Amino acid sequence: MNNYEINEGTLAIMYEDRGKSKILEDDKNYIINQKPYNIIDHSCKYFGSSYEGRKQGSKNIIGANYKLPIIVEDGRNIVFFPTLSAEDEDCMWIAVNKIKKYEECEFNTTKITFLNNTSIIVPLSYRSIQNQIFRATRLSYLLKERKNDK
Repeated sequence: MNNYEINEGTLAIMYEDRGKSKILEDDKNYIINQKPYNIIDHSCKYFGSSYEGRKQGSKNIIGANYKLPIIVEDGRNIVFFPTLSAEDEDCMWIAVNKIKKYEECEFNTTKITFLNNTSIIVPLSYRSIQNQIFRATRLSYLLKERKNDK
C-alpha cells in the first residue's frame, strides 16, 4: 500500500525500517513503503494543505516552534503530534483524540493506550508525552474556538 491517507481510524504512525512505516488503526495495522513524515505531508496535501502550511498554522495558533502538533484535517478534528522532530527518522505520530490514557514506564518510556485498548510504548518520558498531549489538545481547542467565533 502506498500513499496512505490518515483518517478518523488512524491511531499512530511509526517508523518501521528502510523507509517503511507501521500504521495502527482502530481495527487493523499496515506496513507501507513511506516514511512517517511523508505520510503526514501527503495526508495534509490530500486534505488541502501541506505539512509546512499546517506547521505554520500551528505556530500561529499555539505560539510554539518545535515538535508542533499538526491539524491533518480540521473538519473532523484529526490532530497528530510528533514524538521527535518531524524530520527525524524515528519520529512517531500519534492521534491525540484517540488516546485513552498514558502512564510512566521504566527507562524513560511511556505507555500510551488508545480508545480501542491497543497500547504502544513510546521512547519518551512521561513529562514529554504529557507536554505534547497538552499542546495538541490546546491546538485542537483553540481551532474549535476560532471556528465558533465566526
